[in-house]
Amino acid sequence: MLPIESSKTKKEVKIFSAAQMRMADQVTIASQKITSTELMERAATQIFNLLHHRLQGAPIPIHVFCGLGNNGGDGLVISRLLVEHGYHVKTYIVNFSDNRSKDFLENYDRLKAIAPEWPTQLKSAEQLPDIKPEDMVIDAIFGIGLNRKIVPWVIDLIQHINAARCFTLSIDVPSGIYADRAPEDPEGVIYASTTVTFQLPKLIFFLPETGKYTQDMEVIDIGLDRKFIVETPGVAELIGKNEVLSLYKPRHKYAHKGTYGHCLLVGGSYGKIGSMVLATEAALRIGAGLATAYIPECGYTTLQTRVPEAMVITDDEDDYITEIAIDFEPAAVGIGVGLGMHEKTIQAFGNFLDAIKVPAVIDADGINMLATQPELLAKIPENTILTPHTGELKRLIGEWQNDFDKIDKVKALSKKYNCIVVIKGPNTMIVDKEQLYVNTSGNPGMATAGSGDVLTGILTGLIAQGYHPVSAAILGVYLHGSAGDVSIQKTGYQSLLAGDLVTAIGSAYIELFKQPAPQTPPSQA
Repeated sequence: MLPIESSKTKKEVKIFSAAQMRMADQVTIASQKITSTELMERAATQIFNLLHHRLQGAPIPIHVFCGLGNNGGDGLVISRLLVEHGYHVKTYIVNFSDNRSKDFLENYDRLKAIAPEWPTQLKSAEQLPDIKPEDMVIDAIFGIGLNRKIVPWVIDLIQHINAARCFTLSIDVPSGIYADRAPEDPEGVIYASTTVTFQLPKLIFFLPETGKYTQDMEVIDIGLDRKFIVETPGVAELIGKNEVLSLYKPRHKYAHKGTYGHCLLVGGSYGKIGSMVLATEAALRIGAGLATAYIPECGYTTLQTRVPEAMVITDDEDDYITEIAIDFEPAAVGIGVGLGMHEKTIQAFGNFLDAIKVPAVIDADGINMLATQPELLAKIPENTILTPHTGELKRLIGEWQNDFDKIDKVKALSKKYNCIVVIKGPNTMIVDKEQLYVNTSGNPGMATAGSGDVLTGILTGLIAQGYHPVSAAILGVYLHGSAGDVSIQKTGYQSLLAGDLVTAIGSAYIELFKQPAPQTPPSQA
């Protein structure tokens, strides 16, 4: 659960496993005294309403591919409603098994009773229908019910649909993908233009290996049991504006700079002082009351000039850090950006870990030092935040088989060393022991040099202000991504620089309190 930092009410967006979603269906059927067929009708009608609102009766050929389970049943309901509203529909039954769900059979009979063309039975790759680029496909083959390898001719069908390059809408998840593990055959998955998923988002939409299978995802509320959803811990929590607003600490009238903490940023080496400029200014922009940068002598003039609000302490060595000696107790420490891997720097890093007791943020070469000197991991302070990019993470935990394996290995690291790990990338993830948080802000323009240095400064500055490290990670990652979203309105993706993120931190705070524009709901069938 999200850490409580304020008394504001909040609505958490959970991510459930496939088993939890099935349980939610069963609890809903029992608590609302409805049948599974009625719940299917409700869910599929919601998707039809969405389609009908957008198509407005357009004469587009629509191909609906239905599997034999409940995802196929959803497709049959949608086909029936489309036919009843005058759309040009062709329905195909993907006969990959002799088994059919009860709700599939009931809705198959309902469609046959009203359809001018009975559903076409597909049993082999020789029967694949012609699909034109201007057509539309509704994918209702498997959904989250897939639990075994796909028969070869159905993979041919999936590849045939993908090759058509038409608009493809998947129901719940793109067919060919599992809800809780990586697919065996990456070429046997529907590439959906849009996926309309039921009630709660699925983790696969946010992982690099599986998120690529849908360009856009929409969540529709199908009225599953609220009590079950609220009381059941998910496999992850989605981080958006509502979630971070509950963590935000407003400033009070009689505060002063000492109220918001004195943070220490340690890093830099010859040719890499810019990373410390970015991190130090970001710590101040995010709201730290005071910031001191500890750098080698070569960076003094640069940092003092670029960030005049910061204080600067220099090492006796000109080009790299050999000792970290300070005469104050910081509220938080950020260490590692641009630090380099000199032997004396590694020794100074280890000695510093022995000395500090306050929460720390470790990035870049700090993580590389932990990877090359694993004994140093035992020295990191409790609730230290590690912020690796993909390469640094591999050095830290080794190779992984897939994104699910990666998350499991990061959880093991987090539990063993009582630390928080920020897995940077698209939909940056925060791991705190078994708890997984998935961020929703940010964009591809942030894949640029120095972006991670800015995040280090943001996280350090938030901890200095008194945020619990987990809260700092959640709020900081979101604001970092939001600053990127604000910035691209002026720069576009390609021209975004890390310095733009620092400048946009204030705008990211302001965005937190903007109300979304009202949306027109789809008309009801």
